[in-house]
Amino acid sequence: MNNELRFLALGLTLPPAPEPKGVYTPMLQDGRHIYLSGHLPVNTDGSLQQGKIGKDIDTEAGKLAARQVGLTILATLRSNLGSLNRIKRVIKVFGMVNCTTDFEKQPYIINGCSELLVEVFGRENGIGVRSAVGVGSLPENVPVEIEALFELNDE
Repeated sequence: MNNELRFLALGLTLPPAPEPKGVYTPMLQDGRHIYLSGHLPVNTDGSLQQGKIGKDIDTEAGKLAARQVGLTILATLRSNLGSLNRIKRVIKVFGMVNCTTDFEKQPYIINGCSELLVEVFGRENGIGVRSAVGVGSLPENVPVEIEALFELNDE
């Protein structure tokens, strides 16, 4: 099954691909590599999820926010590439978790995005290297920001 068919089988809805809110591009292609700037949890209506994990929202809501970031990443890929089938594999995911200083489950939160990428790109191509770090704040008080690196299929 290809990436587009796996995505469609999940029955999920992509949010709108985000527009830059600063001097950067959401996506950059360099040869066979796609670099994605930090993405936020954009809802299907274009609004952002907000809150600090451990204070405003709990661990499960944080994991769902990371999954929503994954959907936002997929929206950017599809919007710019035309199809998720252009992606060969995930190379790297870097997740930042807006959390209290005593929160220690950042990897669990970022699993929300990583698990989605496995569902869409398959186990062999959906798992890359990864970092998950806690930070004191993120833009617009979102719970999670994730940047990623992908490899394109040969054309």
